[in-house]
Amino acid sequence: MTRVIIVGAKGRMGQALVKCATQHPGLAVVAEINRGDDLAAALPGADAVIDFSAHAHTVEVARLCAKHKKPLVIGTTGHTDTDTFEIKKLKAKIPIVWASNFSTGVNTLFWLTRKAAEILGTDFDLEVLEMHHRQKKDAPSGTAKSLAEILAGVRRQKLAEVARHGREGIVGARTPSEIGVHSIRGGDVVGDHTVIFANVGERVELTHKASSRDTFANGALRAARWLVKQKPGLYDMQDVLGLK
Repeated sequence: MTRVIIVGAKGRMGQALVKCATQHPGLAVVAEINRGDDLAAALPGADAVIDFSAHAHTVEVARLCAKHKKPLVIGTTGHTDTDTFEIKKLKAKIPIVWASNFSTGVNTLFWLTRKAAEILGTDFDLEVLEMHHRQKKDAPSGTAKSLAEILAGVRRQKLAEVARHGREGIVGARTPSEIGVHSIRGGDVVGDHTVIFANVGERVELTHKASSRDTFANGALRAARWLVKQKPGLYDMQDVLGLK
């Protein structure tokens, strides 16, 4: 039996995790942690922690998990560079799965995006488009950032130098090196992501659309069961799914 703690249990993803956990034989939620609850007190009775609270709390959660030697699955996005640095330091103490998206379909999209970028080469213009519900606080989404990072990596670019977040006014002709990243917010959209490869005379589009948070919840629960058997280190869903 894999005993997990859900941090951020009252949130949209937290509720999905608690619900979906009942459908996973050999897995049990032993604590639901929300703001004001004592995570440290619950940790001794758990095998792993899944954090879907808020990016501002991730470093604190990660440090507690490292102190108690508990594997951690991180599903929050929007971290600062400082947060990212502090969390990554803890990979020497505990195994961590840190993914921008836990969907099997999205991780297949990651794989396909890399392959398409390799095959199509530098003649194609690259654009990433994402849409989420009106309540989402960060933009672009973590998944869109991951897609853009994959594209930049294939072309041996630094994303911070080539990313173009939206366009307005007289911006001039599109440069061959830039990677467009665009965010749309509205309604109750769970998560849509499209990668566009555009050339003169043809266009390739790769799209994933999520209609239920259960997709992400089941992936995170799968990651937790996988993670308890791993050595300290930093992993993602590509590792969990065996796509590397």
